[in-house]
Order: sequence, then C-alpha cells, then structure tokens
Amino acid sequence: MIKLLAGPCVLEDEETVFKIAQNLEKLNNDKRIDFYFKASFDKANRTSLDSYRGPGLEKGLKIFEKIKKEFGYKIITDIHEPFQAKSVAEVADILQIPAFLCRQTDLLVAAAKTKAIINIKKGQFLEAKAMKYPIEKVLQTRSVKEATYEQSKNAKVWLCERGNTFGYGALVVDMRNLILLRDFAPVIFDATHSVQIPSSGGKTGGNSAFVPYLARAAASVGVDGFFFETHTDPSKAKSDGPNMLKIEDLYKTLDDIFAIKDALGN
Repeated sequence: MIKLLAGPCVLEDEETVFKIAQNLEKLNNDKRIDFYFKASFDKANRTSLDSYRGPGLEKGLKIFEKIKKEFGYKIITDIHEPFQAKSVAEVADILQIPAFLCRQTDLLVAAAKTKAIINIKKGQFLEAKAMKYPIEKVLQTRSVKEATYEQSKNAKVWLCERGNTFGYGALVVDMRNLILLRDFAPVIFDATHSVQIPSSGGKTGGNSAFVPYLARAAASVGVDGFFFETHTDPSKAKSDGPNMLKIEDLYKTLDDIFAIKDALGN
C-alpha cells in the first residue's frame, strides 16, 4: 500500500474544491492506497503580495470538516505558525511542515505535541542528511530518542522530498536523497513541487510535463508514498497551476507507479 497525498494547492471556492474532491473518490476506495486529501488554508509564502493565499484558518478548517463529512477523506494541510498546530490537528490527520520552515524549532515542537502525523518537507537548500535534525526535534518531543526509519514510522513522522535549488531558478531532484532520507523516516516524494520554477516573473512557475517521469523514477528507487497537487483545470488554479497535474493525468501516473512496483515486486 502506498501513501497518497493529493488535492489542489490551496482551498479555492467551495464549488471548485468539492468538484476536485469528488473526482478523487476512486483513490480513497482503492485498497492499494492510503489516501489523504491535500490543500492549504493559507499559502503564507506566495511570491507576490497580490497572490491569492486562501480562505484563512477559520474558514479553511470549516471547509475541511465539510470534506471529511461528505467524502470520508483524511486530511493533510500545512501550518506556518506554532499557534495553528493545535486547532488544525483537531481536523487534519497530517500536519505538514513547509520546506522553507523545516528547521523552525517552535513550529516542529508545536506540531509534535499534537496527535497528528507530521510530514516534514525537506528544505530546497538542505542535503538529505541534514534532515536528521528536524526529525529529531519532533521525535524527542514525542519521547523517541533515535531517528531511524522504524522509530519515525511508529512515531508517525514522515519526510518529504521536493528537490533542491541548483542555481538556475529551478529545482533538481537527486534520487539519492530518497535513499538517504529513508534512513531517518518514511519518505514521501512530492512530484509536483519538484518541477517548480520558483519566483519566475513575480510568481512561481513550473512544468508539469516532467511530473510523470519524476514519479516513475521515484517509484523505481522506492518510496513510501507520493504527493501530487491536482486540479480539474490547472490553467485556472489560483496557486501552482503550472506544476499541477490534471486529475486524469494523475490517474495515468498512478497506473505507471503501480506497474513499476509490481515489476519490482515491492
């Protein structure tokens, strides 16, 4: 069984969000998949002050509650400040630590004090081995002494790879990181953010055409799960549209992933 984190980048109007959620029902019913619906209530790190950030904490949590009631989905969303952890964990099953904030001690500790699964995104500026320390902050808060795959798995702490900044205004995925990160915790591969082109022309760009290739490569290396941002119409998405997959392309990519897993016997 693979873990699958999928949904729109940010919570948009309820009609759009529910349409996307409805189109993902097959994933939730697939016995091969441990599915979590992903969206953000606030994109606090948008490039421009004019960019859409989301509905905010209070309204966002109400939308998540409606999605859980309507579809029975488990929820993953990111937090940006320590005070958000407790209230968000009352609704969300996974608290995600954004890549740029992966070293923020107060944020990690606040998240660790909840009962939620913690998904820590590796900073674009860090090597894989450096993620031992953010993991340790969470584990020690949860009274776990050693950062190993099994200890982190039992403590419900994951790591998420999303590429490294390489000096060209783009991200490069070093597949060796997937192996190295797995020394410390279960690993989620974020295929859609890995094709971002940060801060291009006042907003983040990307090229979603590369997403299936990177996902297939990660499947061949071996990971515990995948993160995909998806939308019924990425061209109209209010955030990260250029690197999102259309929902039908997400399903095609998942077929490829399972074919690779079956071929490798894992």
